[in-house]
Amino acid sequence: MKTKSRVIAGIELGSSKITTIIASAQTDLADFSTTLNVVGVSTAESRGIRKGQIVDLEEAIEATISSVEGAERMAGYNLASAYVSLGGAHIMSQNTRGVVAVSNPNEEISKEDVERVIDAASAVSLPSSRQLIHVIPREYLVDGEEGVKDPIGMTGVRLEVETHLITASAAAVKNIEKVLNEVGISVDEFVYCGIAASEAILTKTEKELGCVLVDIGGGTTSLAVFNEGSLIYSGVIPIGSKNVTNDLAIGLRVSLESSEKIKVMLSKSKPSKDKDSDQLNLTSFGVEENKKISKKTLVEGIIRPRLNEIFTMVKNQLEKEKLMSKIPSGIVVTGGGANVIGLEESARRMLQYPVRLGIPEGMNGLIDDVANPSFATPVGLILYGQKKTPKDSGTSFVKKFKLPTKGIASKIITTLKDLLP
Repeated sequence: MKTKSRVIAGIELGSSKITTIIASAQTDLADFSTTLNVVGVSTAESRGIRKGQIVDLEEAIEATISSVEGAERMAGYNLASAYVSLGGAHIMSQNTRGVVAVSNPNEEISKEDVERVIDAASAVSLPSSRQLIHVIPREYLVDGEEGVKDPIGMTGVRLEVETHLITASAAAVKNIEKVLNEVGISVDEFVYCGIAASEAILTKTEKELGCVLVDIGGGTTSLAVFNEGSLIYSGVIPIGSKNVTNDLAIGLRVSLESSEKIKVMLSKSKPSKDKDSDQLNLTSFGVEENKKISKKTLVEGIIRPRLNEIFTMVKNQLEKEKLMSKIPSGIVVTGGGANVIGLEESARRMLQYPVRLGIPEGMNGLIDDVANPSFATPVGLILYGQKKTPKDSGTSFVKKFKLPTKGIASKIITTLKDLLP
């Protein structure tokens, strides 16, 4: 059995963690089926990034180096390039339409006609501060006939397309690109984190019937609404699971580190009817005074109101875009914030739709390390990259010798300057 292998990498620069995943894609040349094996995973605490945007270049570079080198050591590869997630409140989307005349009406619609109509739809006037990230065709119309998914080979004289455009702040994109270049990695493609997560989480049926993917990160919550198999809305709400941590810190008068530990422990604990087990001793979380508090008080008094607020904002956004009637499949919640205790109940109460927790699928290898909602975006980046045709130079594929990372490079340059007369 002949196979062709390549390496695909995905890097998520989040507000709470930076994750790098390296996977080996084995393609069977007989039936062109591909198997993805995770060979390297590494997570580093995020520094220098707030709400999806770089706020301190040096700290962001150091944290990214830590994550990338950890995954490289595990995989035994040196990365040359990677697919990179893009989130943050600067993400915006709009739906557009393009129309062209078929170049040769007596023959079939060609690939060139499709490219021309997509170019026509994406020719929107954008301010210099905005950058186009994705142009996603929703559906084609051939001579007014709607619902065409692939017009190539069909006969017609007029070709139209409805597309979904996603734009981002040009400055935010350049800053992330700068961080990765300093680490020695070029960007294969920036991918909106809602699209990436949907690759790993959503089923074809959910996308077809209509659903909302809610990706709750540390500092932001990303939305991706699908209907009839296509993405119809993308947006980001500037609130995330770090707000729950902050609320616990203020409510209990403890440090942010202690409140994060309490949040994680509560999320892992199972409900108990024993009143004594409901009492939580805060001394085990670094609080000096011997303080006990009820778990029920924490969950219902501090955590639930914040979760209710997040899902109320999600509902308001969907109502504003008139999308509430287009999501019969319901809500799929993923991201690190999806692990917070009581989240599914809160989502059901606020949105009045079926809710399920999204755990990434579609990978082999070190799947125990990534079978968690917090890895939805980096796993999705790998699945997204696997569908792309690799460049001639090799997408994310290994360079035998990589330029040294920023810290070493600056030391070498300094030493050479000292030696020169």
